[in-house]
Amino acid sequence: MYEQFWIKEAGERRKTRAVKAVGGLVVGVLLGYRFGLNLPLAGVVTALLVAAADATWAWYSYNATAVWRGRRRGETITGRLLRRRLRRRGYHVLDGRAVPGQASIDHLVIGPGGVWVVDNEAWDPDTEIARYGDRLFLGEKYGTKVAKALVDVSAALAEVLTRESGVEVTIEPLLAVHGGRLRRTVTAEGLTLLKPRLVTRWILSGPRADYDAQQVELLARTAARVLRRMN
Repeated sequence: MYEQFWIKEAGERRKTRAVKAVGGLVVGVLLGYRFGLNLPLAGVVTALLVAAADATWAWYSYNATAVWRGRRRGETITGRLLRRRLRRRGYHVLDGRAVPGQASIDHLVIGPGGVWVVDNEAWDPDTEIARYGDRLFLGEKYGTKVAKALVDVSAALAEVLTRESGVEVTIEPLLAVHGGRLRRTVTAEGLTLLKPRLVTRWILSGPRADYDAQQVELLARTAARVLRRMN
């Protein structure tokens, strides 16, 4: 339905873009007059810039719903970002793992700064993701169920890794949000929600531990051994 409405509204978007371009043309002419520029050229350039900016924003808004619409996979997007930005810094990224007795996880990140569970979720463009008081809200609904699931699986996995490796582990759960209305990051009920492009920045800016290279390698090998890979 979203895609159908998007196609039907293409004509309306073009009309709106034309109106904005005309406005840009007028502004460009006025600026050209004010600064002694070539008036027709200044007007046309400004109109083209306004139209291009409007088209770019429309495409960005539509592309942001790709995971929610099922056109792209959130775990693929986030996994690529994690590997590209973290591996060269000594971090290991394990994708698609099943935690014994718990739900599966999309990504497990292990590095010098600590251990993180990163999952992915998508909501429709009108869903506001926010914290009110100590509660997480996903639109008009409580987000407790979503938060508790990731907090519990992180705690269970931390216990397993600590027991199997002999290294004390605390795991922070993160949720990469594809779509919805989210202002950078929201932390509530033990869970941090943020846009995929901000996940690596969050991990690198807030180390939770101080592991040496041997400990990181031991934890990564242990996780690969005890966590079953999902298809």
